[in-house]
Amino acid sequence: MSGMGTPISMGRATAAGGDALQRQPAPTRIAGLTLSMLRYRVAIMVWTFMLLGAATGDGARLNAGELAIEACALAWSYVAATTVNDLADLEIDRVNHPGDTGRPLVTGAAYPADMRRLHWLAWVAAIGCAAPLGAVPAMLVVVGLVIGRAYSLRPLQLSYRPYWAPITLAIAYVVVPYTLGFWSSGGDANGRALAIGGGLVALFLARIVLKDFRDREGDAIFGRRSLLLLHGKRMTCALSGVFVALGDGLLSLAFGGHAWPLLALAQSYFAAVGWILWRLSKATGPTAEQVAIGTGAKMANGLLFSLLSWLLLSGHGASNGTRAAFLVLLAVLYGTSFVTLARHPERAVIGYKG
Repeated sequence: MSGMGTPISMGRATAAGGDALQRQPAPTRIAGLTLSMLRYRVAIMVWTFMLLGAATGDGARLNAGELAIEACALAWSYVAATTVNDLADLEIDRVNHPGDTGRPLVTGAAYPADMRRLHWLAWVAAIGCAAPLGAVPAMLVVVGLVIGRAYSLRPLQLSYRPYWAPITLAIAYVVVPYTLGFWSSGGDANGRALAIGGGLVALFLARIVLKDFRDREGDAIFGRRSLLLLHGKRMTCALSGVFVALGDGLLSLAFGGHAWPLLALAQSYFAAVGWILWRLSKATGPTAEQVAIGTGAKMANGLLFSLLSWLLLSGHGASNGTRAAFLVLLAVLYGTSFVTLARHPERAVIGYKG
């Protein structure tokens, strides 16, 4: 990490960024930095898991105001995690993300001191949002905050532990928001809720182990072992496939035969993801790998929104026909996107950018 008093600088472009920073008041820098560190793709995914938890508990009793406060708490918790991770991984990010505007320390668009201030501001804001909701939401948010530091910083520095890193991220990004949403709905914990939560965790693990493809070069240079570096491409893709199958099984168990329209369409998403994993295992370059991962992430999003739609419509008493029609519409939209990305792979982006 760099010193407190100077911005990270690399070349004239970065120096110009530092000069621009000096002309901005600190509150303006912090506000802009907050928006930059709230990486919207992952933030939307986290909020989706929260909504899935709420809809699983009792979709008919959702409290929009309470959910909005919980969403704010999760957003601040995520900002706390990204700020400390960018500080800890600066040298690796210089290799993996040169010129990436989403990495303000790398580009010189932020001071390390501002990043530290924002980290602790995010802690206070996250807890401040959750605390009025009760002890359980506050505890869950604190768990997420603690994981954010344990993942990036010593002595644990879980990001360097190949088997623990995906698990801890799953707790922070799936278990915490899903449980928070479920708690807010007032539902009683049961086997169905656990199976749905377990299925979501499995699908997230299938997705997150593929993040190592993007970070392979820097991880190798700085000695951060990942599942990809330890076991190779084919084994990593196979592991992702195992998690996909596990997620499929748990969700099928949770919803049962009465949700056959959902389960039937879900198989098309799972089949698409399986085909994409096969393509990823055969890909010969980084660009082809990123295209496969980005396309797979798109299909996973389609599945998540299909699950959420089914649960919400069920909570409001919609018929099977109405729910099926809505799912078909979503399938058409995501299917069109899938075909478009297959024909124009340059439009694909990686789904995880945390």
